[in-house]
Amino acid sequence: MKNMYVTIPDRRFFTELRDLQLPIHMESIGYNADQESIDRPDGYPCYHWIQAVNGEGELYFGGTSYTVKAGSGVLLAPRDAHGYRPISGVWETAYLTFGGPQSLAIVSTLGLSHSAYYEWDRGCELETFTSGLLGQIRSDRDLSGLDTSSDLYRFLTLLKKHGRVNNLPSLSHTVERLKPLMSFMESHYDDPNIGLEDMADQVGVSARHLNTLFRQTFGMTAYAYFILLRIRKAKELMTLYPRMTIKEVAGQVGFRDSSHFVATFRRLEDVTPEQFRNLY
Repeated sequence: MKNMYVTIPDRRFFTELRDLQLPIHMESIGYNADQESIDRPDGYPCYHWIQAVNGEGELYFGGTSYTVKAGSGVLLAPRDAHGYRPISGVWETAYLTFGGPQSLAIVSTLGLSHSAYYEWDRGCELETFTSGLLGQIRSDRDLSGLDTSSDLYRFLTLLKKHGRVNNLPSLSHTVERLKPLMSFMESHYDDPNIGLEDMADQVGVSARHLNTLFRQTFGMTAYAYFILLRIRKAKELMTLYPRMTIKEVAGQVGFRDSSHFVATFRRLEDVTPEQFRNLY
């Protein structure tokens, strides 16, 4: 893959103070053609992302050292002690730092709040995102900070989607693996006899491992996801066919009896099916 940084000299951009009013804002973004050694025993005041473009470097935090080369990077939490140094002839890096009053809430929701070393498949969008953003800022400076704030959120979602931690598969890989089961659920949500073992058979894993994959990907078990799918289908039916009875809706989405359907719907939606239908 062509190196998108080769024609960019060392560049650093910092945001204006007005950006600090945004829920999440980029503090700085840059590229180092020859990364120097850094030692921060008190950490950095903002979240700090650093990735390798070419060459290799050693980065340590939390008592562990990592080799950061092309296809890898580190997201450091604020104030976490760390340091890094080149271990090849030249170590080219790209970085960005960010903060904001809602930054902790956002990264926590995405499961990215702790310092971690990430790897990704070469060629994925995450690899060149920082370079594209840096080039965009050079040509069209966003004085309000709104564009860079939304770009920053995009970066975090890409890290969540493509980043691998502790040799675990990335979210995108897990979703791809689960595709046969997702299709199975879409075509069998009306069957009340479908159980966890039937779902596990679709991807060739044990029921226990299937739940592990679903928790890592969606934060819930496979059967809990299946129930949410059934409730979504019920909403579609109730809005498309307002004269369909609740009992008929329950049967169409795989519930054996209407009382179980009503109780489940109310628990998940905080309203009864009838109340939902009246609202819509």
